[in-house]
Amino acid sequence: QLTPSSFLRIGQLSNVDLNEDVRELETELPRQHPNEIPHNEKLLSLKYESLDYDNSENQLFLEEERRINHAAFRTVEIKRWVICAMIGILTGLVACFIDIVVENLAGLKYRVVKGNIDKFTEKGGLSFSLLLWATLNASVVMVGSVIVAFIEPVAAGSGIPQIKCYLNGVKIPHVVRLKTLVIKVCGVILSVVGGLAVGKEGPMIHSGAVIAAGISQGRSTSLKRDFKIFEYFRRDTEKRDFVSAGAAAGVSAAFGAPVGGVLFSLEEGASFWNQFLTWRIFFASMISTFTLNSVLSVYHGNAWDLSSPGLINFGRFDNEKMGYTIQEIPIFIFMGVVGGILGALFNALNYWLTMFRIRYIHRPCLQVVEAMLVAAVTATVGFVMIYCSRDCQPIQGSSVAYPLQLFCADGEYNSMATAFFNTPEKSVVNLFHDPPGSYNPMTLGMFTMMYFFLACWTYGLTVSAGVFIPSLLIGAAWGRLFGISLSYLTKGSIWADPGKYALMGAAAQLGGIVRMTLSLTVIMMEATGNVTYGFPIMLVLMTAKIVGDYFVEGLYDMHIQLQSVPFLHWEAPVTSHSLTAREVMSAPVTCLRRIERVGTVVDILSDTSSNHNGFPVVESNPDATQVAGLRGLILRSQLIVLLKHKVFVERANMSLVQRRLKLKDFRDAYPRFPPIQSIHVSQDERECMIDLSEFMNPSPYTVPQEASLPRVFKLFRALGLRHLVVVDNRNEVVGMVTRKDLARYRLGKEGLEELSLAQT
Repeated sequence: QLTPSSFLRIGQLSNVDLNEDVRELETELPRQHPNEIPHNEKLLSLKYESLDYDNSENQLFLEEERRINHAAFRTVEIKRWVICAMIGILTGLVACFIDIVVENLAGLKYRVVKGNIDKFTEKGGLSFSLLLWATLNASVVMVGSVIVAFIEPVAAGSGIPQIKCYLNGVKIPHVVRLKTLVIKVCGVILSVVGGLAVGKEGPMIHSGAVIAAGISQGRSTSLKRDFKIFEYFRRDTEKRDFVSAGAAAGVSAAFGAPVGGVLFSLEEGASFWNQFLTWRIFFASMISTFTLNSVLSVYHGNAWDLSSPGLINFGRFDNEKMGYTIQEIPIFIFMGVVGGILGALFNALNYWLTMFRIRYIHRPCLQVVEAMLVAAVTATVGFVMIYCSRDCQPIQGSSVAYPLQLFCADGEYNSMATAFFNTPEKSVVNLFHDPPGSYNPMTLGMFTMMYFFLACWTYGLTVSAGVFIPSLLIGAAWGRLFGISLSYLTKGSIWADPGKYALMGAAAQLGGIVRMTLSLTVIMMEATGNVTYGFPIMLVLMTAKIVGDYFVEGLYDMHIQLQSVPFLHWEAPVTSHSLTAREVMSAPVTCLRRIERVGTVVDILSDTSSNHNGFPVVESNPDATQVAGLRGLILRSQLIVLLKHKVFVERANMSLVQRRLKLKDFRDAYPRFPPIQSIHVSQDERECMIDLSEFMNPSPYTVPQEASLPRVFKLFRALGLRHLVVVDNRNEVVGMVTRKDLARYRLGKEGLEELSLAQT
């Protein structure tokens, strides 16, 4: 189906008929309402589960906590700090590994291609060089795409949307596995070396998160090794806190911005936040950037000069040459508007493209073919642009890594080649720091246009790749162009140094695409090492965000929405006060009695039509006069552990248990609890009784059915709940609020809209 015309149809995709989609969905859904299956993004998927961020305070938990004395709490706290230090060190080392491997492989590739081009420029036949470059790119990207598409599809993209969902409390399958980390690192190396319009910064955040999740558990489920350490941290609450530290350490290793990392974790990620956590996360970020710095400076041969704090280093911006005056503030704000509009355009194009990919390119082999196609096209575009460019600059005094001479005179190089014939990071630094007059405006204009579409096409391919650096590069190119045209208009007056406009353009473009404000300001300030630019950068980013949000939402939020993840934002929709818990909740609820037949439990758990994960426990009195009030809440995972260890009583009145279960039994089964199908219960055992009173959480959070939606939402979101029981005034269970019930309501164009749920 990949005919050339299908790529021309991307623009008209918004009105492609949805019959194919609807037909696929209808087969999976029950047939009673086929007309309720709208367009893909108006669905919420039921395949995502929530994390149990709220501890289940059952008797076992309380007994263990009471046994722990003050000294033991101190050791737990020390262990937390040790884990954070380890997260920092390992994230820094992974970043070093990526950096060094990319530098060497890309250097090798560019040397080979450069030698080839120089050889063929003299004697004709440059088409062979083009073939060589395109083939090298396509083959490297093919390997990078094959491992992602066939081994671990969740490693595709930058991984920031996935980590955002994980920190929000959604369990994305396989997102923090060791396998994902290995594929992520190899994939990002291959895609950057393969010359795609991608950066290696975004995936660092995902890698840091995986490292954190792995270390804090003290064992690897993929390698079947248990190191018997850090057993106290084997639950979602602790793991999620460490993952936010890992994400921060990833940002800090990528940009050399430890404070930016902490703020990123706060702004994009964590739903739950306290002071101790902040301090530990900052510690992890600092350690990570320091590790990267020391290892890289040893590698570059100057062991005592710590000069490379991050994977990308924007270089120093000097105040003398690059100061700004008050008159320039409106110009910067105007650049923010341009960045917002361009970012919105980028996101809208990428949205159509992703919809197209979801519909037609869902087979792994097609995804690999598309990645190879993009790689070859990127190389071809670069080659054609360099070939057609007549922009020659003198070589002496310039810092170009691989100067291509092509048709320039001796002692000159082609300046288009500095932008295309280089890794994107180096191109960004060149655009920031090359002296005025290094680039022809025509060169910059053509480069911006081509790279904009290439980067847009590349994001969302089945390769591991970040969108940070391409956005910075597009922005730096048009920002520099803007600066040059300003100095033309003002007859070359001194204040239009193109470098600082390149910086503002980069900030505006990145802010317009990903819509981060606070953390991005700090990251840009730390990466340039200059505080005086804080104010204009902040203005530019705010403007870009306001303008961009007017048209379309940020790139990461858009991809979260396209994957139909039940993501909870900070606040309930503004107009939702009219809804109450009674209208939002799921009913009827499957309840268990406090002392229940084993057969009933097994049947409820094996019922595939209702895949519930939490069950309210009610009083088991058979007397009709008494109310079956709410007594507690028990989770599917706990019931499965109980069935697995066969904690039954023969008859309800004899409370003899063979062996008391400990919390350790629940922790050892975490995080991959066995499915109910793998647990065998014989016919005799089905008649036994099971007493849930010491395993259930006796104090679950409840709301009355009259509570308004924003109130329910606040409680649910702030405490990181997974189940919220709705009771009436006699304390009888009437319903249950879960994440899907709250995420269903969203502010659309016409006001409050309700999404439908689908099993896809």
